[in-house]
Amino acid sequence: MRQRKTRTVSFFASAGTLVLVALLVGCRGLTTGNGSNQGIKSINHIVFMVQENRGFDHYLGKLNDYRTANKLPADVDGLPANASNPSFDGTTAVKSFHLQTMCVENASPSWNESHFDWNRFNPTSPTATLDGFVFSAAHDAQTNIPPLHDVAGVRVMGYYDGSDLPYYYFMASNFATSDRWFSPLMSRTQPNRMYLLAATSAGHAYPLLQGAPPLTNKTIFQLLEEHGISWKVYLTDFPPVGGQTSTSLFAFFSQHQDKVVPISQYFTDVAKGQLPSVAMIDPGFTNGSDEHPAVDPNTPLGNVQVGANYVASVINALMSSVSWNDSVFILTHDEGGGFYDHVPPHPAVSPDGIPPSDLLPGDVCQVGSGANCDFNHTGFRVPLIVVSPFTKPNYVSHTPMDYTAILKLIETRFGLPSLTKRDAAQPDMTEFFDFVNEPWAIPPFPPDQPENGPCYLDHLP
Repeated sequence: MRQRKTRTVSFFASAGTLVLVALLVGCRGLTTGNGSNQGIKSINHIVFMVQENRGFDHYLGKLNDYRTANKLPADVDGLPANASNPSFDGTTAVKSFHLQTMCVENASPSWNESHFDWNRFNPTSPTATLDGFVFSAAHDAQTNIPPLHDVAGVRVMGYYDGSDLPYYYFMASNFATSDRWFSPLMSRTQPNRMYLLAATSAGHAYPLLQGAPPLTNKTIFQLLEEHGISWKVYLTDFPPVGGQTSTSLFAFFSQHQDKVVPISQYFTDVAKGQLPSVAMIDPGFTNGSDEHPAVDPNTPLGNVQVGANYVASVINALMSSVSWNDSVFILTHDEGGGFYDHVPPHPAVSPDGIPPSDLLPGDVCQVGSGANCDFNHTGFRVPLIVVSPFTKPNYVSHTPMDYTAILKLIETRFGLPSLTKRDAAQPDMTEFFDFVNEPWAIPPFPPDQPENGPCYLDHLP
């Protein structure tokens, strides 16, 4: 899917100008004022989309530069000017740098690697020194089959800015973001996505083993089903390929195949005003639009601009539709991907008291206890953009939360119980919204997201 072409409205346009532009363009057909005294019940549709393996400093760390250029406060805790990490051999400092390639080799964010990122020399220490990102990435590159090109691990110190990702920078600055938004645990995609659906990984620090039965934990969708609240999962990869979609983690979905539908149905539902109360958009895990860094050094998938443009097509379809006036769209990434971030994971509530059950011999925490050896810390920070007619303009949250807060928002809006102690402990995300003034009843016109940046893997930057 490709983003529809729109005209750009500046940050400084008055409300009257925005209305005039919308009327002149003639493509919105939106109403204003959606029962502003209803509070959170003004929201009738919550849509969330979780892309792959990108950290906050890596993606949105240069937001302050973008914000100040547009006369907004520099109030984001972004990438420090002196950010660095020790080299693999420990002899030099690897400084952060602007990536020129829109494709980059993978860096493992798994359990061991994340703990070494936390503290290179004492990965289970209560003190997060955040000095092991380059070390972990180098080790992963050298042991990968086939070996990656960047055996020094310096790729994890690379970042993108508003010139690379103008759509994300515009949306994060006009709508709302957070500089204290974390993945749920210090490990890789699969257990984090378990938290996304069920607020727990049921003791798993790793993916389920091949052939293992799916988890039996109640998901947010089962909770919705029990209470008669409509939901759908829109799959970018449809039909699912080889069990790679996050939805394949739970057997519950096999019972409701009519509610697991292709992404094309999303665009139809949006245009007709037929979105369910809650919807998840599953990424393009196999088509390269999920923004996951390249796993194969000879296949440059995971182009960040291609992924951002795909996301733009999904969000823009909502903003330009009759579904806009009572919806919320939440975009985030499932974990930090092993990229450098200067903010340590935050203390968190163990969801169900189950410690990691699938650690391997020699894993950190398997050979001894430690301060971060249970599910008592979040993972690293990940990007967040909250898009809605009710989103506070230019808002930056500094409230620590992990993305099980999405579940808490759903539960709060629809009067549902919590799934675990983890989502119960999260803020309900209402701080992001102004239900009285409805600031974006007429949405802005974001810039086009280019896809023509260079894409290579064999060298840096």
